[in-house]
Amino acid sequence: MPVFRVQLDSDRTTARKVMALHLAGRAHRASVDAAREEVWRRGRTPAADPVFVGVTNGAPVRLLYDVEVHLDADDGNRRGGRSV
Repeated sequence: MPVFRVQLDSDRTTARKVMALHLAGRAHRASVDAAREEVWRRGRTPAADPVFVGVTNGAPVRLLYDVEVHLDADDGNRRGGRSV
């Protein structure tokens, strides 16, 4: 399954919170949902939940997620689309 890398703009406080939750084995639901929505917005269909992979050190800080996606041969597998 191909993996789609998502970068979400964040602030340092939120990034620390997301990292702390990840290290505790939990997920930051708002950023996980935002990563999933970004995959949909880019025209791909998520095949699994987003996986947190880290935080950038730059400005602005970005949260990094990897999301497995389906290979789409046509638009039938995208949100709002129907296969015929």
